[in-house]
Amino acid sequence: MKIATAQLTCVPADIPANVRRMAALAGEARAQGAELVVFPELAPTGYEPEALSADPGLWVDADDPRLDALRGIGIATVVNCAVATGGERPAIGTLVHGAGGELITTYRKQHLYDQERGVFAAGERDGRFELGGLRFALATCYDNHFPELTRRGAADGCQVHLASSLYGTGGGAEERATVHPGIAKDANLYVVLANHVGPAGAWTGCGRSALWAPGGALLAEADACTAMVVTAEVG
Repeated sequence: MKIATAQLTCVPADIPANVRRMAALAGEARAQGAELVVFPELAPTGYEPEALSADPGLWVDADDPRLDALRGIGIATVVNCAVATGGERPAIGTLVHGAGGELITTYRKQHLYDQERGVFAAGERDGRFELGGLRFALATCYDNHFPELTRRGAADGCQVHLASSLYGTGGGAEERATVHPGIAKDANLYVVLANHVGPAGAWTGCGRSALWAPGGALLAEADACTAMVVTAEVG
């Protein structure tokens, strides 16, 4: 299976604008032969915790019509967003839709980072799904820093680990370059990282979205400054 990872610069708290950008990238991924595309953390709104705390109108659910442009583009999508929980706080949730727009699974980020703990509700279970004969594990940004989570994916028969994330310039760039090939090596999984590029809330995304093979070899990598997709064969 060919998988794409997408990076973009999001418009703060503007779901329609970001979904248009994401749909264009998904179309590029499909044109390159990809069957699945992964997007960064909180891509439909950008990484904007304060805005998401103040405005429940920015929270989405699996059948939210504002995501229709992505669901109808003919490629499976992994979209991380602020997901309504039925409570006072949203979750940082991942929605996986198939190429026909059907919901395959959902996942809620389990390990919240710093300021996220006052805004979001943490998830309590791992994310798994199967597509194209492969078994996938889901993780969001800080989740990837907990080896027990990635080891559970490998033990559960997953072959591919999907990481929707935000890594900034500076120390974040160093983490991006070590954590994810480390997962590929230590858990013997394909790893797909989708990262922000450019301004992202209080951060500046360092880009370099990438795919690694089991063992840690780099398969494909985006640059540090451009909204784009890169693809690689997995499995």
